[in-house]
Amino acid sequence: MIIGLFSGLAGIGGVQLAGRETAAALASIAMDRKWSCVFLSLNDTWGEQEGCVGDMKFQYVGFARTKTRLAFKALQLARRNPKVIFAGHPNLSPIAAAMKAVSKNARTIVGAHGVEVWRPLPIVRRRMLRRADIVVAPSADTAHRLETVQGMPARRIRRLPWPLDPEFAGFTRNEVQLARPEKFPQGRIVLSVGRWDASERYKGADLLIHSMVELSRDFKELHLVLIGPGDDLPRLQQLAQTLRVGGRVHFFTEFSREDLAACYAATEIFALPSTGEGFGLVFLEAMAFGKPVIGTNVGGIPDVVEDGQDGLLVDPNVPALSCALRKLLCDRSFCDELGVRAKERVAREFTFEKFQHRLREIVGSVL
Repeated sequence: MIIGLFSGLAGIGGVQLAGRETAAALASIAMDRKWSCVFLSLNDTWGEQEGCVGDMKFQYVGFARTKTRLAFKALQLARRNPKVIFAGHPNLSPIAAAMKAVSKNARTIVGAHGVEVWRPLPIVRRRMLRRADIVVAPSADTAHRLETVQGMPARRIRRLPWPLDPEFAGFTRNEVQLARPEKFPQGRIVLSVGRWDASERYKGADLLIHSMVELSRDFKELHLVLIGPGDDLPRLQQLAQTLRVGGRVHFFTEFSREDLAACYAATEIFALPSTGEGFGLVFLEAMAFGKPVIGTNVGGIPDVVEDGQDGLLVDPNVPALSCALRKLLCDRSFCDELGVRAKERVAREFTFEKFQHRLREIVGSVL
């Protein structure tokens, strides 16, 4: 048996998407070995539910943010002597460690994402994390922080880059069928996608809006589109008005995955000058559509974006970001070259099949 513990499997966030991809891959591994699998999700609505990744489906149980109930159920399952326990977030490592104490033969794998391990975890959680047989990290930066900040031995850390969502891969193959969403601006588009919360200002929306002040004077058809929800949106909207670029900055909060894919298709450049990404799935999405991307040389972004090859990496400030945007806006040939290489790299390195193969090897190694 494989048991998976996840913080959340429904929703639009990167952690949730990575969780769904991991659950789908684990379900496939269990099927190959003729094992059963059970997935528990802390923050999703109560009861049995179905998740999917592309055309792959799996079942899971939501616990409506009730951690004690999830822990009780997990310990019950541990008595069935599972072979593998996968905790999809370091915060769930104490439950995984308790399950391992109940089921002596179980092997535990914990998944880290990024910013949650950039600072020392609470002491008990950190100790429980170190008891895992393997901790997987999506990027070299996250792996390094697991070792240097959390004290996880390097020999028990494995790299597991997140893949492009198979559903998105399907959209890229049918790009001509994607209809531009209503009210999406015409012209030359710089796109950014994220959760615009006050707690996540590190994503750099302010930098993008400030860059529009200078660039909009020189590029008359230029627009900035920010997609995603967040409690910081009123401040960002006011900032655009204060800087007198309100007509050039557009906010969209609720899009289907197909509409989001259409936005990537209609975009010229993707930019997210974030300083807090553990990996950066949105870069993969833009690159899969053959778009040049701009990120920062911080966190996990350099694992996804190779500077000068499939995108540009800049310092997280307005002058550097504006310079990179201007370079791409002025040189369409260079822009196209980056986009072609970006699409090729995603197809070569970040497919779901490659992710599944890597996870299968990790599971095999702990067994």
